[in-house]
Amino acid sequence: MPTETPLLSTRAVEARYGRMQVLWGVDIDIQPGETILLLGANGAGKTTFLKTLVGLLPASAGVISFAGEDIAHLRADKRMRRGIAYMSELGVFPDLTIEENIRIGAQALSTRAARDKAEDMYALFPVLKEKRSGLASSLSGGQRKMLGIAKALAADPRLLVMDEPSAGLSPLFVGEVVRTLGALRGRGLAMLIAEQNIGFLGIATRVYVLEGGRIGFSGTVAAMEGDEALRKAYFGLK
Repeated sequence: MPTETPLLSTRAVEARYGRMQVLWGVDIDIQPGETILLLGANGAGKTTFLKTLVGLLPASAGVISFAGEDIAHLRADKRMRRGIAYMSELGVFPDLTIEENIRIGAQALSTRAARDKAEDMYALFPVLKEKRSGLASSLSGGQRKMLGIAKALAADPRLLVMDEPSAGLSPLFVGEVVRTLGALRGRGLAMLIAEQNIGFLGIATRVYVLEGGRIGFSGTVAAMEGDEALRKAYFGLK
């Protein structure tokens, strides 16, 4: 396990919807520049955990630290300004243009910085530049995911939190998203990717497995592959 000071750390985090508790004592650490894969089936609590991290759902217990600061009681916009960007499963505003989506992502930046960041995103995703005046709804599924990533990156975050970027995509487009995220690792960006798709293991530094609102495994990809129960559950191996 890493020993340096984490960029993001949670301890004993719990969350609930009304009387229904969904998360039970979740502990994770993310180091600067790490790519963490949070694996789990539907209903495991992945989306709830991400929403709790970014401030869209209050934690009912526990500590959430970012860059050494307890942010558990900060509003979502203040967490964003600290350097956390969130990409939901949908990721974009379909009825807005590509340009408008990216500008919304960069809304916390100065006008000049937002303009520069938009150009940076167009350089990273040339297909979006070609369609910048078109509606997000006009894009293919894979292109929408690219716009969702660009929109989140436009905030210039230190940590990018993503909820199932593979959702609704064909295997071909999933591979494209994986390659795009893999290329981002050289920028020093930390990423937390909640997924069911094991295709993202190839870009992961470490893996957490969420089961029934609890962390059932944490470790390297190699350690996960060496766990018989997890091999059967996620790799279909005997």
